[in-house]
Formats: sequence, structure tokens, C-alpha cells
Amino acid sequence: MGLETNPGKAILGAFFVAVMMKLFCFDFVIAEGQSMTPVITSGSVLVVSRLSYGLRLPLTGRYLFRWSQPHVGDVVVFYTPQGEIAVKRCARITEKNEFIALGDNSVDSYDSRSYGPVPVYHIIGKVLGK
Repeated sequence: MGLETNPGKAILGAFFVAVMMKLFCFDFVIAEGQSMTPVITSGSVLVVSRLSYGLRLPLTGRYLFRWSQPHVGDVVVFYTPQGEIAVKRCARITEKNEFIALGDNSVDSYDSRSYGPVPVYHIIGKVLGK
């Protein structure tokens, strides 16, 4: 009596695991623009940890569990106040649970100098590498 495999179940299982990993653990973002040069150049594929600061409910922005805050110097992916996805460095944390996001290329960066502090709950995740 041999073990029978069902390729459909295996594919469905792998798809489910991949979706859960993307929603809760890791994501990939392609950097656009020059705001983070020379550290991150346009077209770089960034690995983003969604678990660096806590476990969030997908699509809500609410944390189920929170174990850390962003630190000054962290490169984070977040939603700007206009709803765009941005990659910037955390320059300062304010008392109101907000952070100041600045691009490394200050000459060519649309960042908190233009739109002000960003709520910490707008962070999608921390950039782990490229």
C-alpha cells in the first residue's frame, strides 16, 4: 500500500502558505525614484519584514500584538498621508506615536519635510535587505 499524492492539494496548500507568508510575514517591494540613493537605487527589489514591529491584521492596519517600535535609522515601507507606498528612513519618533520619514537623498526626496509626521500604524514593515 503506497502513499498516494494529490498534486491539486499540494499546489493549493503551497498557494495558501505563500499567501499567508505575504500577508503576515514578508513582502517584496520594488523601489522607485531616487529618494534613497545611494543606499537604495531605483529598481532595487527590497525584502520587507511585516513582523518587525508586531503582528498586524491584513488590510486593517491594526496590530494584534505589538512588540517593538521603529528605531531611528530603520528603513521602513509605509503609506504616506496621501496613501502612496514609500520607502524612507525613520529619522525621529514623536510623542504622538508618529515618526519623521526622511529620504537619504535630501535633494530629491518627497518625505516628512513635505507631508509632516506619519502615524506609526502606517508602517507596512522594515526593509531587511535588497
